[in-house]
Amino acid sequence: MAASKPRVYLIDASIYIFRAYYSVPDDLQNSNGDAINALHGFAGFLAGFLEQVKPEHVAVAFDESLTTSFRNEIFPDYKANRESPPPELSKQFDFCRTLVQTLGLADFSSNRYEADDLIGTIAARMRAQGYSIVVMSADKDLAQLLEPGDMLWDYARNRRHQHQDVQKWLGVEPHQVADWLALAGDAVDNIPGVPGIGPKTASALLATFGSLPEIYQQIDAVADLKLRGAARVQRLLQEHEADALLARELTGIAVDPDMQVTEADIARNAVSAESITAACADLGLGRMTAARLVRSSS
Repeated sequence: MAASKPRVYLIDASIYIFRAYYSVPDDLQNSNGDAINALHGFAGFLAGFLEQVKPEHVAVAFDESLTTSFRNEIFPDYKANRESPPPELSKQFDFCRTLVQTLGLADFSSNRYEADDLIGTIAARMRAQGYSIVVMSADKDLAQLLEPGDMLWDYARNRRHQHQDVQKWLGVEPHQVADWLALAGDAVDNIPGVPGIGPKTASALLATFGSLPEIYQQIDAVADLKLRGAARVQRLLQEHEADALLARELTGIAVDPDMQVTEADIARNAVSAESITAACADLGLGRMTAARLVRSSS
């Protein structure tokens, strides 16, 4: 039996920081009076993950490009439905990044590429070096990255989606997820898609034609599908072809051509108990949290 591939764990930091911000009481503060509820929850996530998995290769991706990514250049309304994080949360992102670095974990960010793209780039680079990929996120968009042997792990809900599970979960294969989102739209990111076409219809179209380009190459065949309102679906696709193709530029995870990552770049570095304890004290994290982080890093 062939030996299993080594794994790299790619963490979508924003998911866990936002979740902690809204679930941990906001009266937690450091000595300067700064809120640290998101930091506290994120620290708990990291401690639990590191204790459970004991990973050797980890990368944590942070978002800096919520309004400056290349997608905003293509479509100015991209994510325009989202409010900017409140100042007290923005500061906590910096705290969380400091904690990640203190724990000897590699961190990445870009003002042009989103965390999803950084995760996709690292996945591509490390897969080429013989690694399988575990994406730590609750974001279904990231399912498009999965290849055989990979996994999308929603740690907080303990939901693990292997490559072969995606079709049952979302109704499409991993390589079809970006096309599926382009057709059905993605309200979370303010991507309209094709009006009148929902997830089930998008899944049915992709089950027949395989991809968005193939749908348009065989557009005349859509009306003949055993699909409720097939003629109407064909008309909608024709009327909104430009919208669908634009949406596809937004839903696909991009690879940063200038970003090179090697095994050494994401290897977990050894850190001392003293440095973790001192950093936790500076950040305002309590002794119990510091002790847990020390144990998880030993």
